[in-house]
Amino acid sequence: MSKQPNLIPFESFEVGQVQDFGSYEVTEAEVIEFASKYDPQFFHMDAEAAKQSLFGGLCASGWHTCAMTMAMMVENMEKNNGTSLGSPGIDELRWLRPVFPGNVLSVRMEVIDLIEPKSRPEIGFVVNKVTTSTQDGTPVMQFVSKGIFPKTAK
Repeated sequence: MSKQPNLIPFESFEVGQVQDFGSYEVTEAEVIEFASKYDPQFFHMDAEAAKQSLFGGLCASGWHTCAMTMAMMVENMEKNNGTSLGSPGIDELRWLRPVFPGNVLSVRMEVIDLIEPKSRPEIGFVVNKVTTSTQDGTPVMQFVSKGIFPKTAK
């Protein structure tokens, strides 16, 4: 028997609201494992060869950074006892700096817009600027996400 999800209501968000969360340590084994399945470029798979790359060493795929960020976002929602209805996608994805084994990532989400579609009055879109940073605060990735949340009955 499946558990009913606890959905976070659209009305609980405000433009300007900021959340800082997450702590995800990047390991060499995970970088290589992810790359071997999804992005098998030498600078993600071979530490020695990666020294000759533009990055100067083994680094995580940008897609891996997205996946680690998503894991932290879902964990944060679960800690706040709720979830969304999903997402229609992201915009403006930028990989700003490489992510190396040993980095500890965290996430900052800032609500930048709230959209109430006229065609679907039972839901709302929460638009967030998402920034993933390393332990010293260096931003490594940024994107704009749109989450779908239920509206409470009026």
